[in-house]
Amino acid sequence: MASLNVLILVCLGYVVFLFGVAFASDRLAATGRIRWLRSPLIYTLSLSIYCTAWTFYGAVGYAARSGLEFVTIYLGPTLVMIGWWWGLRKLVRVGRSQRVTSIADLISSRFGKSNVLAICVTVLAVIAVTPYIALQLQSITLSFSIFAEGDPDGFYREGSSAFWVAAGLAVFAILFGTRNLDANERHHGVVTAIAIEAVVKLVALLAVGAFVVWGIGGGIEPMLQRIDQSEIGAWTIDKSRWATITFLAAAAFVCLPRMFQVMVVENDDERHLRTAAWAFPLYLLLMSLFVVPIAVVGLDLMPEGANPDLFVLTIPLAQGEGGLAMLAFLGGFSSATSMVIVAAMALSTMVSNHIVMPIWLYSQGGGASVSGDVRNIVLFSRRVSIAVIMGLGYFYFRFTGGGALASIGLIAFAGIAQILPALVGGLFWRGATRTGALVGLSIGFLLWLYTLLLPGIGSGLLSESVMTNGLFGWHWLRPDALFGITGLDPTVHSVMWSLSLNTVAFCFVSLLSFPSPLERLQGAQFVNVFDHSAGPRGWTGSVAQSEDLMIMSQRILGAREAQEFFHTEALQQGGRGVLPDPTPAFLERLERELGGSVGAAAAHAMIGQIVGGSSVSVQDLLAVADESAQLMEYSSQLEAKSSELSRTARKLQEANEKLTQISLQKDAFLSQVSHELRTPMTSIRAFSEILRDTDGLLPEDKTHYATIIHDEALRLTRLLDDLLDLSVLESGQVSLNLRDGRLDAVLDRALDSALAGSTRKLLVKRQKSTERIALRSDLDRLGQVFINLIANAQKYCDARHPILTISVHDVGGQVVVDFIDNGSGIPAEAQSMVFEKFARVSSEKAGGAGLGLAICREIMQRLGGNVTYLAGQGGAGFRVSLATNQEMAAE
Repeated sequence: MASLNVLILVCLGYVVFLFGVAFASDRLAATGRIRWLRSPLIYTLSLSIYCTAWTFYGAVGYAARSGLEFVTIYLGPTLVMIGWWWGLRKLVRVGRSQRVTSIADLISSRFGKSNVLAICVTVLAVIAVTPYIALQLQSITLSFSIFAEGDPDGFYREGSSAFWVAAGLAVFAILFGTRNLDANERHHGVVTAIAIEAVVKLVALLAVGAFVVWGIGGGIEPMLQRIDQSEIGAWTIDKSRWATITFLAAAAFVCLPRMFQVMVVENDDERHLRTAAWAFPLYLLLMSLFVVPIAVVGLDLMPEGANPDLFVLTIPLAQGEGGLAMLAFLGGFSSATSMVIVAAMALSTMVSNHIVMPIWLYSQGGGASVSGDVRNIVLFSRRVSIAVIMGLGYFYFRFTGGGALASIGLIAFAGIAQILPALVGGLFWRGATRTGALVGLSIGFLLWLYTLLLPGIGSGLLSESVMTNGLFGWHWLRPDALFGITGLDPTVHSVMWSLSLNTVAFCFVSLLSFPSPLERLQGAQFVNVFDHSAGPRGWTGSVAQSEDLMIMSQRILGAREAQEFFHTEALQQGGRGVLPDPTPAFLERLERELGGSVGAAAAHAMIGQIVGGSSVSVQDLLAVADESAQLMEYSSQLEAKSSELSRTARKLQEANEKLTQISLQKDAFLSQVSHELRTPMTSIRAFSEILRDTDGLLPEDKTHYATIIHDEALRLTRLLDDLLDLSVLESGQVSLNLRDGRLDAVLDRALDSALAGSTRKLLVKRQKSTERIALRSDLDRLGQVFINLIANAQKYCDARHPILTISVHDVGGQVVVDFIDNGSGIPAEAQSMVFEKFARVSSEKAGGAGLGLAICREIMQRLGGNVTYLAGQGGAGFRVSLATNQEMAAE
């Protein structure tokens, strides 16, 4: 017999191997080498998390107890993949177009982004999946106990094994399931590990089956005769149970959070479903191929009272095949761990997005853009949720004391199937409403809880009087004979009443209630997802709100990601800044981007808090009303032209206001230039006359007056040089001195020049490792731009301890240099004018004519780059975008 201690070491080594596979896959994905990770084979194998310990161990026990009824747990998913492939394709298309993060998020999005409905689905899923997690812990614990019986000296302790298994699985799920905030991003490490485990459990079950058929049974023909002589071979069918369990297996395959995670959220290409439509049923066929032979041989060879759920392990051990038993253990371990990890990931996302985030938003009275790192809050809540979910599964296992694996699995399947009416109705019925889904789901959940879950847990939760006499003493409310109908199997009884009343209530209430405009719009987008993709939802916002949206997005997506997203949107709109206009199309894309991190409902609420609500556009109303295609197209074109005209009119108005400001600035400039010229000329004239007409001046007086004349002459020279530089740059007559250099060297020289002789202390923060960039440019002109920006920070930063942060990074494939200080920044109303000629934001500290930034802009345009103002940075921020022909320098 295999040593228990050796088994534990092999198990730990296997876990380390899975960690390595997951880590390596994540690293490959981070470097972009993920072509094979996105293959249809990996996707098909990831669907194997349906085959948990129930199907690996429990299917044999199911066959030993109930004969061929075990086939139903494989038949349901097979019928879905083959007969409902078009429905799965629609589900995947909706999930990708709506950027949903979980099944709760999808149902919430369909019914008007209702977070109340999402909470109900989340609570139901957590309660329903808890017995299933307990089932996996039970299977692993029983497996260890089998080996412990033959190795009493091992360090196995029955009371603590389930706890340590739950803790280890929680750590794995936290490490590889919550590394990225965007739940819609692919977890390549976890998916690849699941694919490896799929192969392991298939090989293990086939190996045990082959040993049973040829090693014990003597071949195929003797084994078939043995099966015919067994009770299992009797073809007896309880039609109601067969139909019910097949339906439950099919419903669970679609509705289980872990299946939704791998089938929809982790899907890279919906064409992979074509491969999975035949490959996954083949996988299920291979998994079920030797179930009956193992059950028959186990009943013949194993002693009376042996647990049939463990025949896959006990038969090899009884025959002295320790290595095969160890392989079988790893197969069962893989079946259990893959399910628990993905289920915990999916449920933690649902809990975080639909329970924790709404509570956090409600607690923040300032709205969506209040201070605080939302990313840390979301990631922390997901990690804690994984630990709590694992803890619930562990305590359910400890409280109930276990049971037949198949019976525990059926309880979970019946609970999660309550989601099906709302899911299918939402995909195919535009008249379905949020109220109907909420009422139907609540009724189905309560009936499942009362008729199956609580009675299945054991004594204590439902008193004997309730079980015998019914609730409130009403005999027709007995959990096992609801409404006076007796003689049904408990599972059939519970599923019949809970799902039928769930569906009836959903349809009836939906017919009586009227959907909101957003529900009708979402209904049209879901039902007709192949006809048109989701378009702008009619969000309305003002330009002043763009900065608030930027601040909120940075706290959820991260500063770099949010800035790149806003910069890309601004470029697509034809703007030169980093803040795009808050058009309906932009706000819709922003909502979906945020939805990948915090869920659709929370993202919708956050944007709604800032822009103040949304309206339904003409195109949306036509989509809801389902008018003719020509009318939709014509009306859409009219709306697009109207929107374009409105935007053009707004831009013309802004341009007119800008021209007016420029004219005023120019008048002010002429007056200022006259003053700037007159003042030094007056000083030069006055002190030169003193030197000329006054006899007997002391030498120190002569030096003082000459110094004043010299300084005023330099002042005149600088002003004239600025005017000449600007004139030459604008005329395009400038000659560029292109040469090779390094960005860090240009920055070093600019800092030395700008800060030389300064009496005000300015702390400069840099990350020189990112500045080692080779470039070919006019280094003197580029340095002139850097000097101007550094000098502005030195002069205008009003912080008590001024700090200038210079950072170099890549944005949209272009190298940029950001200069951001910690002052109060430039007022929003003045930001659009800072690069205009003659503009002076502050007159208190201004020492020039307002030409510095205008010269910087002209220089960068001649160098093939740009300089823009960065809003939403806390202080004044400027971004210098270098020419696109940069190359990284060698270290």
